Amino acid sequence: MDAPETTPVASARTRILDAAERIVQAKGVGGLTLDAAARGAGVSKGGLLYHFASKEALIGGMLERYAEFCSASFDATVARQADGPGRVARAFIAWAFGEEETSPGTEQTDRLAAVCLAAFHHDPALLDPMRAVAARMKADLLADGTPMGPALAVLTASDGLFMAHIFRLYHHTEAERAALRATLEALLESAS
Repeated sequence: MDAPETTPVASARTRILDAAERIVQAKGVGGLTLDAAARGAGVSKGGLLYHFASKEALIGGMLERYAEFCSASFDATVARQADGPGRVARAFIAWAFGEEETSPGTEQTDRLAAVCLAAFHHDPALLDPMRAVAARMKADLLADGTPMGPALAVLTASDGLFMAHIFRLYHHTEAERAALRATLEALLESAS
């Protein structure tokens, strides 16, 4: 007799982190309490404290999880690019223009931004895991064979698109996005 199919239940730690992210995205860091996160995760406060001894530890846990996710996603994006000089720069362009799971405008990125802003507001040192990932990504970019100027232009444009989305500073039309992408790709092509 076959065993019935079951959907695996997320671990308590994962449910707590998911609940905390939803709270931060909806209410900001001020709305995040250990009690609210425990309720949202369906665990007791003691169960939450087993995994996260404080609000700082909970925010840190969210950022560590996102840092791991972003690092793995970045590595996968790089792996999908053609070998050779500019591979990492092309990965940044793919990310910036919405081809990846962590591209601006995706639910993952919006949740990440909310958590990062909450952490920065609460204690900027909590962003250290994300800073480490960003530093590694930049180092990879500068070591991928693209001259420094074009590489930094791609990095800065990618970051700018992300910030414009997160802070709703402005919205590029499709024609503007296509023109910007073509310019960045031409810059890389002329640099190689």
